[in-house]
Amino acid sequence: MGSSGLARLQGLFAVYKPPGLKWLHLRETVELQLLKGLNAQQPPAPDQRVRFLLGPVEGSEEKKLTLRATSVPSLTTHRLVRGPAFTNLKIGVGHRLDVQASGVLVLAVGHGRSLLTDMYDAHLTKDYTVRGLLGKATDNFCEDGRLIEKTTYDHVTRERLDRILAVIQGSHQKALVMYSNLDLKSQEAYEMAVQGVIRPMNKSPMLISGIRCLHFAPPEFLLEVQCMHETQQQLRKLVHEIGLELKTSAVCTQVRRTRDGFFGLDDALLRTQWDLHNIQDAIQAAAPRVAAELQKNLSLKLGHHQLPSTGQPWGLKDPSSTLELESCSGQ
Repeated sequence: MGSSGLARLQGLFAVYKPPGLKWLHLRETVELQLLKGLNAQQPPAPDQRVRFLLGPVEGSEEKKLTLRATSVPSLTTHRLVRGPAFTNLKIGVGHRLDVQASGVLVLAVGHGRSLLTDMYDAHLTKDYTVRGLLGKATDNFCEDGRLIEKTTYDHVTRERLDRILAVIQGSHQKALVMYSNLDLKSQEAYEMAVQGVIRPMNKSPMLISGIRCLHFAPPEFLLEVQCMHETQQQLRKLVHEIGLELKTSAVCTQVRRTRDGFFGLDDALLRTQWDLHNIQDAIQAAAPRVAAELQKNLSLKLGHHQLPSTGQPWGLKDPSSTLELESCSGQ
């Protein structure tokens, strides 16, 4: 029973990481719950061994004892003798989230850890909702950081914010094409652009494929960002830079990942669902979709005609900076 339960744990699944929890502690919690569930399963029937035990002679009224062959259970495999059957599990963590961020976090168990490498190589986009607050700046771009300055924001409008977001998206899309090493005059580049599958084939700075404002009620605003190769701190810095472009200042109050590749919020298990049966069901439900998506991305990568790398586009020193990308968008 235990081995069959472990066989259904080979694969990928997603959990919802709450803010304030380190990813390492989350992994340890999931591992503890899985081990608890595996060891709580009904153990297999113990092996039977033949022992010669003293017993009365059958059919005799005399009180004589004789040795009789008797089948008895072997205690060498009993749980109280050998301890728990499972003491550790190999659990891998996908694209990580820092302590303050929340949202979808992909985990892998057993042989499923090799699929994490395939996910990294696919360079899939991730979705975030980023909440900002106008009117102040801190040393770490977060609301709880050391206050550096306070500014007015009465002049900021939704239209002005949308224009700046359009410039950011346009400059990053140019960088995305450059890092994809595609020949822009080829039919392949045109078809990939129509399908929306242009992505870098190697490491690159943070690239934003889409950004828009979902809610604007000064001093608060909410952004939706589709990006790749990002860190949560870079997204907080993005809010700070947007504030500067708006001739004011801004801090980030929340970073929440809503999608990681082909795992969304609907696939993420809540903390109350981090147990053996829910995780097994999640792995089995996601397995066909994971295999299909990875196969699709593998075929795209094999059919991708890579050109010799030309180095950093436009002579950027640090293309991860949104402001530098904007300044180079006209080159």
